[in-house]
Amino acid sequence: MSESHLPAIISVDHVYKSVSDSTGTLDILRDIHFQLRARETAAIVGASGSGKSTLLSIIAGLDTPSRGTVRLDGEDLFALHEDARAALRARRIGFVFQSFQLMANLSALENVMLPLELAGQRQARQAATDMLQRVGLGQRLSHYPRLMSGGEQQRVALARAFVVKPALLLADEPTGSLDFATGETIMELMFELNREEGTTLVLVTHDRAIAQRCERRIVIEAGRMSVDG
Repeated sequence: MSESHLPAIISVDHVYKSVSDSTGTLDILRDIHFQLRARETAAIVGASGSGKSTLLSIIAGLDTPSRGTVRLDGEDLFALHEDARAALRARRIGFVFQSFQLMANLSALENVMLPLELAGQRQARQAATDMLQRVGLGQRLSHYPRLMSGGEQQRVALARAFVVKPALLLADEPTGSLDFATGETIMELMFELNREEGTTLVLVTHDRAIAQRCERRIVIEAGRMSVDG
């Protein structure tokens, strides 16, 4: 089956998000809809406050839409109860954050082993070791985050995200805490891993150069979307 005929991994179906308080109702997202197939890469771009991170949280099932839904491999995330959504995330979604989100009291190896152990996978240590070697940290397995540079911490985060072989990788400003040269290296590594693992990648970025490297660009302006590519 050619990639153009692969089924959708992620379907965002007419998603709206509004919040209300004493001053009235604020529409954060309005009628967002798109599909991505296996191996596709997409960047969500837009000005600060446009709703990019809210959309990413809804795609992950971490936030709930006011209307519409999201389907992962055909399964409606919001037809599931919270525990089932969490279990689905653990099996099918990897995350990379601007602030790395590593466990400070765990070594690099233990951070990467953690999602495998939570999933009850055997050979977690070997799989985590192999992935850390793949991202260039084979000599840093026992180091704790506080002893690592920002670039090294983000490599650990990439290893942790990819070690579970997710169908979908979500990245929120993955180079936002890094200098330009380090950020370039991290993005090259992320795209390499994405190609190797056949993952569908969705990343939020304000960097147009990074966005241009993706096959599709989902532009959010005042809560509405347009698609470039």
